[in-house]
Amino acid sequence: MNKAKKIEPRKKAPKPAIPKVFRSHSEKETRDFAARWAKTFKGDEVIFLVGELGAGKTVFAKGVAAGLGLKDIGEVCSPTFTLMNIYLARAPIYHLDLYRLGNGPEIRDLGFEDYVGEGVILVEWAEKIDFPMPAIRVLIKVETDESRTIRINYQTHT
Repeated sequence: MNKAKKIEPRKKAPKPAIPKVFRSHSEKETRDFAARWAKTFKGDEVIFLVGELGAGKTVFAKGVAAGLGLKDIGEVCSPTFTLMNIYLARAPIYHLDLYRLGNGPEIRDLGFEDYVGEGVILVEWAEKIDFPMPAIRVLIKVETDESRTIRINYQTHT
């Protein structure tokens, strides 16, 4: 008696995971990395961008915006003086910059935590936040050869 062999359906190959540490050698590599990562977002993430002046926090934000489908990433600029810019993409993007603010009350008075769950929140200079808040921390470090090491840490508070 000839038994037919059951054929299992072919499983799709899993998508490659976004590395938690990435070395970027150009603004384009940084943007492309952030865009690939943002394509996996549900639309309610809180991202803390940390790094020295000129490290590439805004470049990273442009990549996130591209990954979320913003048509013109040229719109994305550091909201240093406006404190928050809003971009309409697949999910709204609330882009904050805390550079000019002191710690504590000035930041708490912004009330940006009211936007949690309403879209993607990107916070530049997030190390100034002194209250607990669940977020994904992206640390961008400038290396001696001018490349950037980007570290992604999932945290429950600052």
